Amino acid sequence: MGLFEPDTNIYRDRDILREDYQPEKIVGRDEELQQYISALQPVINGDQPSNIFLYGKAGVGKTACTGYLLSELQSDAEEYDVDITTIRTNCEDLSTSYQVAIQLINEIRPSEEHVTTGYSKRQIYEMLWEELDKVGNTVIIVLDEVDHIDDDSILYQIPRARANKNLTEAKVGIIGISNDFKFREGLSSKVQSSLCEKELQFPAYEAAELRDILRQRADIAFHKDVVPDAVIAKCAAYGAKDAGDARQSLDLLMETGDIAVEHQAEQLTEAHVDEARDSLEKSRVVEGVNGLTHQGQLVLYALLILNEEGKTPTRARDVQPQYELVCERAAVDPLVPRRMRDHLGELAMLGIASRTERNKGEAGGRYYEYSLDTSPELLLEALEETVDIVGKTESIQQRFGDQV
Repeated sequence: MGLFEPDTNIYRDRDILREDYQPEKIVGRDEELQQYISALQPVINGDQPSNIFLYGKAGVGKTACTGYLLSELQSDAEEYDVDITTIRTNCEDLSTSYQVAIQLINEIRPSEEHVTTGYSKRQIYEMLWEELDKVGNTVIIVLDEVDHIDDDSILYQIPRARANKNLTEAKVGIIGISNDFKFREGLSSKVQSSLCEKELQFPAYEAAELRDILRQRADIAFHKDVVPDAVIAKCAAYGAKDAGDARQSLDLLMETGDIAVEHQAEQLTEAHVDEARDSLEKSRVVEGVNGLTHQGQLVLYALLILNEEGKTPTRARDVQPQYELVCERAAVDPLVPRRMRDHLGELAMLGIASRTERNKGEAGGRYYEYSLDTSPELLLEALEETVDIVGKTESIQQRFGDQV
């Protein structure tokens, strides 16, 4: 017998729990789906598509709802003889409108005709208009993670293309998907007026909605009677506590299933859920810390020291002296306070730290307080591997004793 053999007792189809799986039915988003359907209604009438923007944190169903509704729209459009083309692109690695325009051209063109940089911005836009008109009829462009684009040129050019006579055959609408609720505020007024026709907010999932999502997936991914309701409820409760993120809840359920397989169990248990959560949390912390710059790790180390001394929540101005002391021990030049605050903000964005806004009125003004939002023990373990200050003065173990 070989080292590997198929597992047939727990999983029926593990891939059902992955992020790229598109469910046949969306659960937990009835109100948002109805608003989305109304926003897409002009398309089925053969009219110019509305520009639609979706806002919400990661894992709240924006992309899943978009994929589901566009699939339904495509199917219904064929019945009513409406010609629709959907072009989807993720802007995570695209920082300029120029790059997005090239990406859209290449989504339409065959691979042997792809373009790269080297053309002027005007030439790239002319190519884009030409390709869109070749496609013709109704074109819906989905820009996922649209907030990664630093300039809003393309968000102005595409909605205005027909009015500016750049397009004659294609009627184009944009669906922008963003995790940043304040993204719209950063757009120029002319872009806001022409682009943000319909805006939909996706709130965090509540525990009951997460239970429905997890049960829907579990019934397909696992064999019958392998996942008790108590396990679903516990995964959903953790997910609701961790910002209502369905993606995190599904990852937790998958890790729970993997642990049950590893233990050769007949079904998933709540103890497996706890073990899975500890494992995922450790991986998240290590990955987050390893992804920080060296300066970011030193800022985190300073906040960790203040936490252990009982001095958190704390303001950035009170982190600065401790941070400068850490830099001195590490033989590194400290950043100016503004840049140090940027690293604190990154820690909050990653969920390693929390940031709470305080308002002391006109006299005290508004400011942020920072505190750890992650197990100090896990952070110590991650920093032990990544922050090269141990041995130069005092080690982390000397400062914190037997915690590591």
